[in-house]
Amino acid sequence: MPARPIIIDCDPGQDDAVALFLAMSSPDELEVLGITAVAGNVPLRLTERNARVMCDVAGRRDIQVFAGAEKPLIREAISAEYIHGETGIDGMDVFDPVTPLQSQHAVDFLLETVGNAAPASITLVPTGPLTNIAAAIIADPQIIENINEIVLMGGAMREGGNRTPSAEFNILADPHATDIVFSCGRPLTVMGLDVTHKVLSTPERVERIANIDNAVAAATAGMLSFFHRYDTEKYESPGPPLHDPCTVAYLLRPDLFCTKRCNIEIETESELTMGHTAVDFWHVTDRPRNANWVFDVDANGFYELLTERLARF
Repeated sequence: MPARPIIIDCDPGQDDAVALFLAMSSPDELEVLGITAVAGNVPLRLTERNARVMCDVAGRRDIQVFAGAEKPLIREAISAEYIHGETGIDGMDVFDPVTPLQSQHAVDFLLETVGNAAPASITLVPTGPLTNIAAAIIADPQIIENINEIVLMGGAMREGGNRTPSAEFNILADPHATDIVFSCGRPLTVMGLDVTHKVLSTPERVERIANIDNAVAAATAGMLSFFHRYDTEKYESPGPPLHDPCTVAYLLRPDLFCTKRCNIEIETESELTMGHTAVDFWHVTDRPRNANWVFDVDANGFYELLTERLARF
């Protein structure tokens, strides 16, 4: 089968960075048409740089990187340096990348690339706030027809939230954009905290990655070791959740995940529960099922996949 054409929309972030590495390790299965950066974990000037750093480290300077939205559609911007560090990718050596930043705005790239594609042919993989995707849909709703699937990281049901008691960071960062994307009518697969909190980067798993003799694995192990310091204390767990790579792992090995068709609605009005993902897991309403909610994962299989693919570099 030909490689699946994908666009990764991200806000690196250590876990976004690992998701990029996983995608770039698998060119036979995934054709990365471009990487679009959005403000999120850290400001846009850092997320676009960090995406280009990953291209350099992985030896994939052929992949184009585009800078997008600097702030949410409506609300004030939030960020998460307290988790990711001042660079967003603390734990590895950060440098000025050779991979250039494209002059075209990320939203214009999405409009052009998706708009000119065949119907239902492009898979979007957002691992940060959904501002760029929503802005493209607002600018030209017809591009929706050419989207095959949107596989995203965000939201929570039983796990509550990681930024507020009700909301996961990516959704809270731009709930209005999320509402637009969840209402677009295209197939959605949603990796929320209910599944990503089961994918823990334990010391043993990180050590296996560290023992791989290449620059990508060294960068990954360093970032995961830094990432370790906050979430393990917060969750009292043996390692931090590795959120964003679940999206790419799903594209490569969907059999590792358990999904259920659900209706998911986004809270955009209440300040108390802003950004909450209301997952109708048991279909107690008559609202249409609009997403595949991912609720379980073979965590050992996930890390076997990640370790094997990082060893390819």
